[in-house]
Parts: sequence; C-alpha cells; structure tokens
Amino acid sequence: MFGTNIFSGLEGSISGRVLSPTDPDYDRARRVFYPFYDRRPAVIVQPANDQDVVTAVTLAADTGLELAVKSGGHSPSGHATTDGGILLDMSRMKGLQIDLAERTAWAETGLTAGEYTVQAGAHGLATGFGDTGSVGIGGLTLSGGIGYLVRKRGLTIDNLLAADMVVADGSEIRVAQDNHPDLFWAIRGGGGNFGVATRFQFRLHEVSTIFGGMSFIPATADVITDLIAAAEAAPDELSIIANIMNLPPMPGMPEEHIGQPAVMLLMAYTGQIKNGEKATAPIRNLAKPIMDMVGPMRYPDMFQFTAEVPEIKHEIGRSLFVDEVDHGSAEAILEHLGRTTAPIAVAQLRVLGGAMARVPDDATAFAHRRRPVMAAVGVVYDDASEDDIHREWAEGLATSLRNGEPGVYVGFLGEEGESRVREAYEGTTWDRLRAVKAKYDPTNLFRRNQNILPAS
Repeated sequence: MFGTNIFSGLEGSISGRVLSPTDPDYDRARRVFYPFYDRRPAVIVQPANDQDVVTAVTLAADTGLELAVKSGGHSPSGHATTDGGILLDMSRMKGLQIDLAERTAWAETGLTAGEYTVQAGAHGLATGFGDTGSVGIGGLTLSGGIGYLVRKRGLTIDNLLAADMVVADGSEIRVAQDNHPDLFWAIRGGGGNFGVATRFQFRLHEVSTIFGGMSFIPATADVITDLIAAAEAAPDELSIIANIMNLPPMPGMPEEHIGQPAVMLLMAYTGQIKNGEKATAPIRNLAKPIMDMVGPMRYPDMFQFTAEVPEIKHEIGRSLFVDEVDHGSAEAILEHLGRTTAPIAVAQLRVLGGAMARVPDDATAFAHRRRPVMAAVGVVYDDASEDDIHREWAEGLATSLRNGEPGVYVGFLGEEGESRVREAYEGTTWDRLRAVKAKYDPTNLFRRNQNILPAS
C-alpha cells in the first residue's frame, strides 16, 4: 500500500541506498542468518550516515509502518527483518576509529564482531564480543555480549563507554554515564527497545597472542560434570564454551567417533602464554582427546572455528541460566542426544563468573550477573513437518537442565512469548526499563525486538 510512495519519497533524501522489491539487490539485502524468516520489507534503507537513520526513523513514525533494524541479521527471533515494513540495514556503516593512546574505539554498528576484532587485533588490542565473527556488534552489544573474554573483561556492555543513538522522536543523542544516564543504563542489556544505535565507543584491552582453540573429547556424565567444575575453578583468564553433541562428519575426524557423543571445547586463555598449557590442562585432560587444536594463536583467529556453519533450514533453540550442572543434568543431556533424530543437536554450556559477576547487579540492565552457567539447547533439521518433534526434544532437555530461579539471556531468546522476555529482567530491572521506555519511546515505535512495553 505504501511501497511506491515510500520509495520515491526516500530516493532523494537518503545518502546511502534505498531498495524496493524490484531492485536486483533486494533479495540479498533482505536475507537474514536464519532463512526460515523469509520476510519481504516494503522498502530497505541502507544508511550511509546518522541523518539517513533519522530519515528512516521519522518515516516509520509518520507512516506507522513497522521498523526493523538489522546489524548482522542473527536475531534468533527474526526481529532483524519485517513483512511490509521498513528494514533499516546498517551494513554500509562500518567505520572504526581506534585511539591507541586512550585504548578506545568508536565503531559503527554495521560492523560484525569479526571485522572489528581483526582491525583491533592488528594493534594487539581487543574488545570482547561473542564467539561468532559474522554477528553484528549492534544487537550483540545491546543484549549484553557473552564471549571469549567474559571472565577476564566482563560482558561487552561492561566495556561500553558511550553510544550515539537516534531515538523515536528523531533526535540524535550521545548517551554515556554522564549524559542520559538512564538510557545508558537501559541499553546495556535492554536490547533494541530504545532507539537505533549508530556507533559505540568501546574500551580496548591488550589481547594479542592467546593460548586457545578447539578440542574434542568423548562425552560421559562424569566428563561433563568434571568439566564444569574445572572451568569454574579456572583462573579468570580462561573462558570456555562446551558444545555437547553427537559428532557429525568433519575433516580430520576419526571415523569411529562420528555419531558418538563428544564435547567440542572452545577455549581462550588470555594470560601469559607460558601459563596457557597449565591453565587448560585440567579441562583438556578430562579424557583422551579425539582431536586437539589448542595452542598459541592470535586472538582474532578464534573466530575461525565458528566461521563455517552448515546451511540452517530450520532450527529450534532454548536458553536458560542455571545454578549448577550436576550428574543428573549431564545424564539428561546424554539421554536426549541418544534419542534425537535431528542431523545436528547440541547442548551448549558456558561457565560464567569472574569479571562479569563482579559488576553490581543494578549497574546495567543485564540482570543475571551472579548466575554461574548459561545453557543453550539447539536443534538444526531439514524438514518443517518435524517442527513439533524437535520442539518437544529441545523443550524437554531445557526443562531437565533447569534449576535455580528462572532466567534467560535476551540475546539468545527466540519467539517464546512475553513471559520469557520477562525472565530476562528480574527484580526491579523490568520496571526500570519500562520507565525508560516510556520516556524515550512512549508509542513503542521500536517494537521489533524482545519487546518491553512502556510504563503506563
């Protein structure tokens, strides 16, 4: 209904690109990481600068059209795209200015975690993002950011110094601890509810050569529980991600282990290299390694291990924070893996703590500082007719792992309903976020997210 008029109205007022459904680049630009979110925006705006963002936000407010914002397009809930609305695709805004003297960087939100890390890594510096290089820094940062430096340097938001934003009334503002502090508090974990972040200022840390990489060990209940205990006892310099799965065929994998339960370990030790072997040994030696690729390496090279992913036709995931992974939890993981019919099924465990847990609970909108482990369950499969089977499997395993108070990382939430969004923001955090939402976005213009309704 609005398509033609919108396109013609934007063409002369945008310095970047405006794509209509007839444009040859439209299908590529509307694509997101999960292809089952096959949506068709009325128009795609690829801004070149902040004023382009203002124009798109103002247009959405004036027309009432749904506005979706895409940084890397990895949203598991499909919020990075829209049917019939305006897609604001930030992929042309990739500027990065590094201040070596101050150890800070201003980064535009079209950058991916990998692009930022490679450029900063050329100076032996890093900011901790997630574990996948193709994820955009926009959505990741606003959600919190849990990656390879989480135990030593905290969440991504713990290294966020300021942000430039376009809010619902079209204003361009800079938020920091001493400027719009209420909004600065809210965007550190509150997601995209409050405006479009066009650039972030991050703190950089000296992270050059690390001791890390990927290792595979056989999975038993004892190995899984001992692994969690060893990771919790490890120095803050060591962060690990443990993916427990039935091993798929892969280059170099011994044939006798294919289809058998194993732990794929991703680990990064950022202390002195000479101490890396000792720090990682309690985990790597829990069982005879099937394959081991851990050693000294450049920090940006950690992203190579998640660069190649199989084509995802359909996926169902569930995530939660837990207080412990006991023997019963480990047995539940192995039992579920033993009866899955999916080509790929994974239980992921991330041991947290360290610097992340030392930040006061109310310092940011990320409300689960003290939870020691984050668990995620994922199933990837080809046939949509199997949705119910795999959803039951994923929800059953998540239920078996659940202990402690309900809680979830907003960045890993799918389309799971309002009650699950509420679990991301415990205590007074929810009410504080609703108050900030009412101040900066009273009409809920920014609703393509894990939505927080403005306070009445």
